[in-house]
Amino acid sequence: MDDRIGHFLHFLSAEKGASENTIAAYRNDLSQFDSFLSNDNGPGNNNSNGNPTDWRKINKDTIVTYVLELKNRRYAGASVARKVAAMKSFFQFLHAEGEIKQNPTENVASPRVGKTLPKPLTVKQVDELLEQPAKRKTPEALRDQAMLELLYATGLRVTELVSLDLDSITLDKRSPTARCMGKGAKERAVPIHAQALRALLAYLNDGRPRLVKNKKERALFVNRRGERLTRQGFWLILKQYAKEAAIEGPVTPHSLRHSFATHMLRGGAPLRNVQELLGHANISTTQVYTRIADDHVRRVYEQAHPRAG
Repeated sequence: MDDRIGHFLHFLSAEKGASENTIAAYRNDLSQFDSFLSNDNGPGNNNSNGNPTDWRKINKDTIVTYVLELKNRRYAGASVARKVAAMKSFFQFLHAEGEIKQNPTENVASPRVGKTLPKPLTVKQVDELLEQPAKRKTPEALRDQAMLELLYATGLRVTELVSLDLDSITLDKRSPTARCMGKGAKERAVPIHAQALRALLAYLNDGRPRLVKNKKERALFVNRRGERLTRQGFWLILKQYAKEAAIEGPVTPHSLRHSFATHMLRGGAPLRNVQELLGHANISTTQVYTRIADDHVRRVYEQAHPRAG
């Protein structure tokens, strides 16, 4: 990997507190751009001869050509937009560091991406999903029950969920909470309702001790080897339970987060409170869920009002 890209990624991690997922995405996007340049697509570029890219020689035409190449290769609009954002951030960094005199992305427009509304599960579907682990009496099932209940109770991101440690949970029955590290290294505490707390206590008392091999392991949720469960591991678990619950359509780890937010708003929770629970820096990010809640209210209204039909 190019040294300049490496320095930029270190800057994102150390100075900006970017998450591991963000770092991985930027590494992939910028490495792909660097590979594109290695095929003699850059002005004065000699990367193909094994020499590092001279970022001072990259101009706007090179950027535009690369964006067109991505579109010709039928990358999704959201993917192109993310790759352009990565290039913009990278060249802004090089310019601020004095590595380049002019930022070639300064006048490059970011591709517009239409916002697609997340599709939440219905309350019935969530109930069906949460009932699946209860059909088993294994330590893994107790863990899975606790994870699903906690995710739907708090709206945590899956990365936040699997990153929880034992001391991230406060088990005080009067005010149980989960403390997690969100985007931008911002910590927040989210309340846990009684049903999720019961599932969590059952896992801690009867499930986790049978899974953990090393008593020094601090991860809250562990796999069969007694090590911290990964995002990919949780995704596979969720996929299996969604299949058993006969839920049609894709169910992803983010589905429960979407469902949490939507159901909270439908239940009358103030938008600002939901924003805080989700850990959104900007309330406009949370407002997408109000659209879903409004659509639901309108459907109920049209079905119930005697003159709506």
